[in-house]
Amino acid sequence: MYDETGAYEGEDPGPYWHDQIETAIKIFDKWEKRGLKVVKRYRDERDAIEMPRMKFNILWSNIQVLFPALYGRQAKPEVSRRYMDQDPVGRLASTMLERVMEYETTQFGDFDSAMSGAVQDRLLPGRGTAWIRYEPVIVNDRPDDDGVLDETEESQVYNTVEDPTERIDAAHSPIDYVYWSDFLHSPARTWDEVWWVARAVYMTKEEGVERFGDVFKNVSLTSSNTDMDGKNPLTAKMTYDKKAMVYEIWNKRTAKVCWIAKGYPQALDERDDPLELEEFFPCPKPLYATLTNDTLIPVPDFTLYQDQANALDTLSDRIAGLVNMLQLKGVYDGSADASLGRLFTEGAN
Repeated sequence: MYDETGAYEGEDPGPYWHDQIETAIKIFDKWEKRGLKVVKRYRDERDAIEMPRMKFNILWSNIQVLFPALYGRQAKPEVSRRYMDQDPVGRLASTMLERVMEYETTQFGDFDSAMSGAVQDRLLPGRGTAWIRYEPVIVNDRPDDDGVLDETEESQVYNTVEDPTERIDAAHSPIDYVYWSDFLHSPARTWDEVWWVARAVYMTKEEGVERFGDVFKNVSLTSSNTDMDGKNPLTAKMTYDKKAMVYEIWNKRTAKVCWIAKGYPQALDERDDPLELEEFFPCPKPLYATLTNDTLIPVPDFTLYQDQANALDTLSDRIAGLVNMLQLKGVYDGSADASLGRLFTEGAN
């Protein structure tokens, strides 16, 4: 177990983190169910009872207006000095940093994709999250074969005097969109009180073995990052490859990162702080909908006007019923043209 400072006092942190994850899942369970209902309403997914009813999807209309207002186009990085004094070194450093950031965000599509997903999650279930990674490109530099001639051997063998060295040839910082129900953190009232964050990553057997080694062969594949579990009736009958759900957990108290898999009690890996970021967490504070100071469980925007939305649905259904009941009735001169009579008879229910 961990002591009061967050330090682990045993051999394997896996059981402890499984308990932490299960506790967080139970706490956020009600919000997740509410978020699924909001997403279902936005997609206009109906069951057999709701299908005949006429609805007015005001949620879809609102999102189509709010989304471009919040994220109409990709942001352009801008770096400037805090104090605009005569500092050519600072000015040059700011220009270099701005160009690096602009290249990173425009050359790759991950930034725009992550921001779009996070904004949509903020507008629907009420919480949008992005996750930053660091991917260096490491190459091996081998010295030229200009070794020293060995005069004592008849075969004249050349001996290399230097060993191969590794260096970082390039680096990239991908920004991942994290699906809203795949992100967890320690229960807290405010973001400053959060001391661990985690995200779920779905991996195949081959991907897990490549990352964690042979220990991953003992992990069962029981999850999927699709809605194949029957939650969506449109895709309930489709089949997908099963994957393992792996949680990547960042513990701020001990500055360690731990990986555990659902259904496997031991930890897959644990490492010291790999990025050494100033705030430790590899993710910023999520985009939240309505919050109060006593909890970080957000209230989706649609929840606050769902009664009015239901009233619009009721009115739309009644108006449609009245329109269907309308029939054209009237009196006309029988000696008139026959086309006049067809106006009162054709298309009548």
